[in-house]
Amino acid sequence: MTQFAGDQKVGASLLTKPERKFIDWMVPKIPNWIRTYHLTLMTVPISILIVLFGFLSKENISWLWLVSLMIFMQWLTDSLDGSLGKHQGEGLIRWGYYMDHFLDYIFLCSILIGYSFILPDNLKYLQFFVLVVFGAFMVNAYLAFAANNKFKISYLGIGPTEVRIIFILINSMIALFGKTYIAPSLPYILILSILGLIVVTYRTQKDLWMTDKQIQKIEQTK
Repeated sequence: MTQFAGDQKVGASLLTKPERKFIDWMVPKIPNWIRTYHLTLMTVPISILIVLFGFLSKENISWLWLVSLMIFMQWLTDSLDGSLGKHQGEGLIRWGYYMDHFLDYIFLCSILIGYSFILPDNLKYLQFFVLVVFGAFMVNAYLAFAANNKFKISYLGIGPTEVRIIFILINSMIALFGKTYIAPSLPYILILSILGLIVVTYRTQKDLWMTDKQIQKIEQTK
């Protein structure tokens, strides 16, 4: 039976090294009564609060600062939960893989729902396409993992941490300068995301093609 590798991410993003140093420093300091599943499930209330604060920002844009705080908290809990589970010997590898990444999707949806309250009506349709593209990145990662048992979630130097920082920067710019200045940039962000997705899927299928051919050569020589 092939060993499950869902807890062993491959590839690196721009912030992988400093993030890894922080995790290794932080995990031993977490009290033992805090378990890995506590951190994983924190994404549920965090996502609910993001939607709530997004709704409130319709009347007062300053609520976006709390949305950014929730994004930071989700990064913190999501970054620590897997390493904490290994440190504590919890053994919830498959449960953690499933719940962690399912809740990542819920988290993404909560951010887009939050933005729907403040986006101009003529640009709200773009949220659907953003969800499709970001969802496609997730689907690509999971299908590639099923095919080669290598779980890669960082592409072109961009991973979940960098994406969260982008959301925080967007929130900050909207809170400081108003949504009018940000809205026109959304189509360009979407176009760049689509181009990135094309590159990622091309590289993924190419790697799998080469793997299949290598396996075929090995079997033919037997």
